[in-house]
Amino acid sequence: MFAVVTGGGTAGHVFPAMAVADSLVATGRERAAIHYVGTERGVETTLVPPTGYPHTLLDVVGLQRTLTWRNVAFAPKMLAATARARRLLLRLDPRVVVSVGGYGAMPTVFAARLLHIPIVVVSYDRRPGRANALAARFAAACAVAFPGSSLPRAEMTGAPVRQAVLDVDRAAGRDAARRALGLPTDRFVVTVTGGSLGSAAINAAVAGYVAAHRDDVGLAVRHVVGRRFIAGVALGDGSTGVLYQVLAFDEELALSYAATDMFVGRGGASTVAEVAAAGVPAVLVPWSGAADDHQTANVRWLADQGAAVQLAEDELARIGDVIEQLRADGDRRRTLEQRARRAGEVHRSGALPALIERVALP
Repeated sequence: MFAVVTGGGTAGHVFPAMAVADSLVATGRERAAIHYVGTERGVETTLVPPTGYPHTLLDVVGLQRTLTWRNVAFAPKMLAATARARRLLLRLDPRVVVSVGGYGAMPTVFAARLLHIPIVVVSYDRRPGRANALAARFAAACAVAFPGSSLPRAEMTGAPVRQAVLDVDRAAGRDAARRALGLPTDRFVVTVTGGSLGSAAINAAVAGYVAAHRDDVGLAVRHVVGRRFIAGVALGDGSTGVLYQVLAFDEELALSYAATDMFVGRGGASTVAEVAAAGVPAVLVPWSGAADDHQTANVRWLADQGAAVQLAEDELARIGDVIEQLRADGDRRRTLEQRARRAGEVHRSGALPALIERVALP
């Protein structure tokens, strides 16, 4: 076993973990030599098996920031999961452990520390999360996506981005992507997602926009509402007005990036990195409840370069106006696209797998 890649709970951790694994395969490592460790409760239960990577899922829960009875289970589950992770690492004998963060990564990080296996922390938020800040204390190196990181032994490598997203060619692949997703080639397409769990605030604002444009035969909206919000959403088949696609989760997000004229999403690090890497004109709405307001910091990195439009959550009532302004201004969209792709060059550098190879035991 060459590497164990760990982290999970949400798509914002699982997709980067798979991107790290894919980057190692792209440099010549066998898929069977990379083992993923995540949680039994996260989206990795459905996202990881189809990838073909060997994997182990641990029974571990996160520590809630507010006082709650759920925190009673945190310590015993973390100890039990760490013991299981230690047994796993003894069996696999990996040369390096790579943590992409989240509570799902901590048992394997603790176990790697106990066994003196080199750890690489991959931090792709502008403000590192608590799990990565803790893991960084034990890390041989920290791969970061933004300059000026507070983490020790930090090296600028860019964020891990899935190969399917890196391969997006919006000019050449637009029509084929639309046909694959059941979208018309002659309409203005808006893709919306509120993250893997969905966003009630974004969903409500976009539903209002769709209702206001119900008779618009030139518009198509592909809206990822989240599994908890999917029931009862009214669709529009496009026959007499707007085409309104509603999904619980988008497993074809790379195709969506290729197909869309404009993207509306949150400010998670994975979203920001993918928008930049694919060069997608985007309106990004940071989640106001994110720890240390890290999503605002992520989005500001693009917005300050003129590579995305930043919209505060309390301004979501304006989302329809913002979309229509960009819809009418092709030059502005092209500028956003070009600047986003320029900002995303760092994610295509290949520096991340090179760092992992360098840190790994001989």
